[in-house]
Amino acid sequence: MPTTVQQPVSTLSLKEWAVAVKALGEGKQIITVRKGGLYEETREFKLENNTFYLYPTYEHQNAEMVKPQYHELLNATLEGWSIEKPTVEIEYFAEITDDVELMDEQKLRALAPFHIWNDNFADVRLHWKKKQPLHILFARVYKLAKPFELPIDESYKGCKSWHNLLQEVSQEGYSPVLSDEEYEQQRAAVMQILNS
Repeated sequence: MPTTVQQPVSTLSLKEWAVAVKALGEGKQIITVRKGGLYEETREFKLENNTFYLYPTYEHQNAEMVKPQYHELLNATLEGWSIEKPTVEIEYFAEITDDVELMDEQKLRALAPFHIWNDNFADVRLHWKKKQPLHILFARVYKLAKPFELPIDESYKGCKSWHNLLQEVSQEGYSPVLSDEEYEQQRAAVMQILNS
């Protein structure tokens, strides 16, 4: 699966815990788990586009949902952050190579080595809106050559998965977080569990 992605021209972004954005951005995981935000139009998760920016959120991060070995990573995201901070830094964009729906709790548990979250997080995500599947998104992540500070607009707040950034993103280059081989190796390992 060679890299052929282009940096998004659209300003679409996916909101994700800052610790998860950091884990994706450092190649510690390639998947993220979605089910929809409280205020989605349909209250279901829908993949709006296969490339988008990653918008880190801080307020609802919870150490009780993250494995102990990643608490340091979580703490690193909170250094210099406060609820009054007027800007957020956009460092990455993602290309979704696969979107796999999952209802199987056993398979979700088997994915534990491939992400930062603990069983509490997995249980909450799986059992919230029980009749709807989880979306296991495989994210090929790219670091912007010039990350940028974005003023936090009121429209970015609330429990929605998606929003459009209210400023254009500079097209000044990017680089993959993982090589093609590294990404494909992790992808194959996760797919083996999902397809078993």
